[in-house]
Amino acid sequence: MRAPSTLPSAHLPPSVRVADYSVMALALILGGGSIVLFAWPGRPVLLPMGLSSGAALLWNATLSFVFFVQHSVLVRRSVRTHLAAVIPTRYDGAFYAITSGIALALVVVMLQPGGAPLFVLVGLPRLAVTAAALLAVCGFVWGVYTLRTFDPFGLRPIRDHLRGVSTQSLASQPNANDLVVRGPYRLVRHPLYSCIIVLLWADPEMDLGHLLFAVMWTAWIYIGALLEERDLIADFGDKYRQYRRQVPILIPWRGRVAAPGDGSVSDVARQA
Repeated sequence: MRAPSTLPSAHLPPSVRVADYSVMALALILGGGSIVLFAWPGRPVLLPMGLSSGAALLWNATLSFVFFVQHSVLVRRSVRTHLAAVIPTRYDGAFYAITSGIALALVVVMLQPGGAPLFVLVGLPRLAVTAAALLAVCGFVWGVYTLRTFDPFGLRPIRDHLRGVSTQSLASQPNANDLVVRGPYRLVRHPLYSCIIVLLWADPEMDLGHLLFAVMWTAWIYIGALLEERDLIADFGDKYRQYRRQVPILIPWRGRVAAPGDGSVSDVARQA
């Protein structure tokens, strides 16, 4: 295997280094911080607006739709190709993380209460729902570990640039673009999405606003997964078509299924 080529990173202009570190910091703060806020259990209403129940539901749906548009449009390859004309390629993933973080933070901060609870689970049902949420967290961690090259904030290309590693040489290494599947990716094609859906529904206290939120986000995740697979088919062709025929999209109703390739998964679960 050919060693990655290096560039004279020590001679990068200070302004370039400052820009690289600034973009990485923004991606971590906005991308990671918004996820922490979103996952905050028992999160209070951060910006109460005094809306009626009906108005709150409409407002929350609008916020969700804005996030869906941002998240789904910017992930499309055609859009990223156009952005590459104005944004350095190494910032592609970080830019996506920053804009997604801003959109998600707006959802979290401006989300309004959806009225009185429809139900409140207690006793064994509450424990069962909590256990399902914990299993979903474990499944998400398993999926991320399986990916190994998972880079949710788009930091790797920027770090490579600072270290002087040529991303072109990395991409040209043998097997860099092979479809390889293992772990939870033999159960479902999008295990990270499956775990997020479980977390959306695994709440022992559900009001109408949360119910609408869970329905909308579940539908969006499913549609987003289908759109994402169009790019994956473009990348891997018949290999991914075979994988799609063998492995369910979100629900592991077939159990563990043999799939093409061995080893780690890199591009199979590219994030939406």
